[in-house]
Order: sequence, then structure tokens, then C-alpha cells
Amino acid sequence: MSETKNNAGCFLGAIAGAAATILGGFGLIVLLVVVASFSSGEETILPGPKIAHIDLEGLITSAGDFGFGGTGQSMVERLKAELKQAVENKDTKAIVLRINSPGGEVTASDTIYHAIKQANEKKPVVVFMDSVAASGGYYAACGATEIFANETTMTGSIGVIISSISYHELLGKVGVEPQVFKSGKFKDLLSGTREMNPEEAALVQDMVMETYDKFVGIVAEARELPEADLRKDIADGRIFSGAKAKSVGLVDTTGYLEDAYDRARELGKAPEAKVWKIRSPATVFEALGMVKAKAAAAPQNRIELDVSDRILPRLQPGMVYLLPSTWVE
Repeated sequence: MSETKNNAGCFLGAIAGAAATILGGFGLIVLLVVVASFSSGEETILPGPKIAHIDLEGLITSAGDFGFGGTGQSMVERLKAELKQAVENKDTKAIVLRINSPGGEVTASDTIYHAIKQANEKKPVVVFMDSVAASGGYYAACGATEIFANETTMTGSIGVIISSISYHELLGKVGVEPQVFKSGKFKDLLSGTREMNPEEAALVQDMVMETYDKFVGIVAEARELPEADLRKDIADGRIFSGAKAKSVGLVDTTGYLEDAYDRARELGKAPEAKVWKIRSPATVFEALGMVKAKAAAAPQNRIELDVSDRILPRLQPGMVYLLPSTWVE
């Protein structure tokens, strides 16, 4: 198997490695911001037939990455652009989409599913489920021709969840009384400052079930499974291992990423096709990772920066998600 190298990323890594020794600290961060702005993300494209590899990683969200070092592009925009690049490249015979995601926002998951399905109509798309491809991650996978999973993959969690916190009793204990002015009786729906009434609960549940019905319909069509069977004991929010998911018909095959590549070669009728990894432009945080790798080879005085808890997407109360419950609560 052969894959391409990101020339801009290699250049950025080399510059950053040198800067780690010369500048350190704040000067290094400033330099990375400047250098990252010149990183186009373009890759050297191998000649001849190819299998395009694309990654769907992390919480699925339509929010743009406008944080420090971000590109301003959302996960949805990035994935659509990468699928488009793979489809439009005449030498690309098939696409392998690696999914490692617990799911996320309903609309973002649906948009990605639609983009995968559109790409699949032009070139075969094989999904490989990595550690987790649950809920919205599984929703997206349903747009592919075939789904591979590792036997230990966590998948399934077919369902919809919306969460809110009720804290009106706590406010009463500390003597805080909220005042709300609203144009309609449902305008402060899911407010934690008061108890929810049965009419409101029914409204929220109806919205959840409307989205759930669409999810189940997509799974039923993609996997050729009766909706009644899905609703009975598969699509109730439970999770499955990759091995169990195969036995109930949610995935086609268990194996490894290399097996997904081989199947993509078969579907694309290109047994000698090489793997072409499509990557988006490197962010500053990815560049910092390059610096850390280089610095580890020659330990010396250096600054380590861990900002992971500041760059992960935050779940918003009141939003509808395709996620396992543990990610929402």
C-alpha cells in the first residue's frame, strides 16, 4: 500500500521543528500561525488508479472551527469538499470513508449522510468503522455501498436524544426567582427555571420521534431490513460490537482497514489501485503536534501546551442529537 505525503504539512513540520529550538514559547506559536496560513493542504496525487481515503473523526457538528488555529471550515463543509475532490478525480475508482465518531447534531449527520450517498452514486463508497461509529456516525455510514467494522467497534445506538436540566427547585432554595416575558406559551420550552408541563413534554417527544422515524427509515432502506424488526429490538438506542452488528445486519463485514481497501479495489475494478489519503489543511494545533514529535527525539527545555479541553465542541442544552446518552448528560 502506498499513500501520498502532504508537502505543505512536511514543510510546516520542518519549520516548526527548527523554531522549537530557536524561539520556544510564544514566538513559536506566532510563527506557527504565520506558517499555517500558507499551508494549502494540497497533496501530491499519485499517478494511476487510486482508492481515496477520507476520515470522519470526532463529534459531528456544523459549527465552523473559528478557534485559535482553526480554519473557519466546519466538519460538514470539509467532508463535502473531500468527497467532491475524490469524485472529480478521474483516476479515483472508489472511496474508503473511515468513521470514528459517536455521532452529533441531527442536521449535520443528515447532511453528511446525503453527501456520502451522492458520492456513492458516482463511485463506490466503502465505510470502515473504527473504534466507534454510533448514532449519527452510523446514520452517516448508511450512505455507503458497504459497511466494514472491526469486531470490537462500538456501533448502533440508533436513536435520538434531547436533554435539558431542571434547576427550579435549587433556585427556590437560594431565593432566586426568574422572570420571563414570552410571546407564546412554548417560547421558553425546556427552560430549567420551571417544571415542564405534560403538553410541553408531549411536544418535545413528538419532535424526537419525528427525527427517529426518519433515522429508522434510512437504516431500513440502506440495510434492507423491515422497519418493524428494527423498532422491536435493534433501533432502541442500544449499542453493538462490530461482531454483533454484523449478526443483526447493521454491517456487511468485520475486518480491518486494509480489508476495506481491498473491497474498494474490487468494487472499483482496480486491483492495483494505490491509496490516496485526502487531507484538509493543517491547523496550528496539528502543527504543534509535529513540533512535539520532533522535540521528543531530542529532549531539552521546552513548553508543552495541552488545550484539548478548549477545542472540543461543547454540547448545547436543548439541541437534538444523534448521540449515545452518555455524551449528552
